[in-house]
Amino acid sequence: MTGRAHPGVDAYIAKLPEWQQSICEQLREIVWATDPEIEETIKRTVQPYFVLEGNVCAILATKDHVNLFLYDPTVSDPAGVINQGHDNLTARSIQIYADDAIDRDAITGILAEIVEHNRQGGWRRLSRP
Repeated sequence: MTGRAHPGVDAYIAKLPEWQQSICEQLREIVWATDPEIEETIKRTVQPYFVLEGNVCAILATKDHVNLFLYDPTVSDPAGVINQGHDNLTARSIQIYADDAIDRDAITGILAEIVEHNRQGGWRRLSRP
């Protein structure tokens, strides 16, 4: 990894099965490519978060998939890749299973919109009348 890598995120990914490591590394690369100012950190003891003027996203490996949590329930999804949490008031997610193709362009667009919202004060501020 590069100098942007957080050792806690490295450790989290290293403990996963190979198929989940691959998904997490691909997601990490997408996040980094989205904006050079996004930083990695660890929250909730071990969970990798990506932040820029607020939470952008987080990854969490489960038994049979990897979640990419998106911390903006107002973000658009023209490609329809968000597949969980549509009724959630604060976040939604993309569940990625072992054999799923990752739509890099769609995820990059979503993350870029979240970053744009964060730079404007966050989705909560933008949602106010």
